[in-house]
Amino acid sequence: MSSARRLSASGKAAALVLAIMGLVVIVGPLLLPGSYSLPSPLTYAAPSTAHPCGTDLNGRDLLLRIMEGGRISLLVGLCGAAISLFIGTAYGLVAGSSGAGTDNAMMRAVDILYSVPRLIFILVFINAFNERLQLAASHHGWDWLVGSSRLVILILSLGIIEWLTMARIVRGQTLTLRERSYVAAARVLGVGYWTILLRHILPNLAGIILVYLTLAIPSVIIDEAFLSFLGLGVQAPQSSWGSLLAEGAASINPLKGAWGLILFPALALLTTLLALYSLGDAMRRKIGAKGD
Repeated sequence: MSSARRLSASGKAAALVLAIMGLVVIVGPLLLPGSYSLPSPLTYAAPSTAHPCGTDLNGRDLLLRIMEGGRISLLVGLCGAAISLFIGTAYGLVAGSSGAGTDNAMMRAVDILYSVPRLIFILVFINAFNERLQLAASHHGWDWLVGSSRLVILILSLGIIEWLTMARIVRGQTLTLRERSYVAAARVLGVGYWTILLRHILPNLAGIILVYLTLAIPSVIIDEAFLSFLGLGVQAPQSSWGSLLAEGAASINPLKGAWGLILFPALALLTTLLALYSLGDAMRRKIGAKGD
């Protein structure tokens, strides 16, 4: 019992950290002066009362840029994970509840997709659809989408490649649940295929799906940060924690060691990832304790 309480406390602490982080990145930029986002002569300033994290190469407040970058990173993580959750859950449900032939064919397709390098897939996806999306958005007068087309494509591509693990997890659990007595009783009573999936199997997968979501979000955030660090993800004027790390790395040289440009974005990214993993682990242990 004491172990369960400690895990519950760690999960609550992680959830609190995530709530604070979300509030900071959403509300924080609104509380700082608008001039902080503009270039100024105060370049590479050390942390101070006016600029708690210092300033960047162009004299912009680094704390403001970290909070604005956090909006992009968390948006990509949440939306990408949601897309992978939907695709993976639907795919796994159908595979696990179908016959052996269909199940084997669907899972072999998953194995093939696993072998495709993520980086190549994302680059092909961006190059194939980014310009087309911009043209379509411009034709319909969606100016906001023209400037954010690369971000939208990045979210879609990350969501599409992250669903494979979820499909395997849901498929394995569905294979077990479809043999339960209440599912067999529903079949005898003539309940339809989709009704059984949605009313009898899917609700019993809610806990596992929620745990996976807390693990999928940091996975998508890491992928986005890696791509943005390489210059393949979020593009200026937008920024994310990954692109801020890339700017910080480019600013470090033998003549100037602006370590704060790497340290503070890295701390924000690390804190968020640790909180997400801790929350997911606490939820997994709680579900495991209930199962026992």
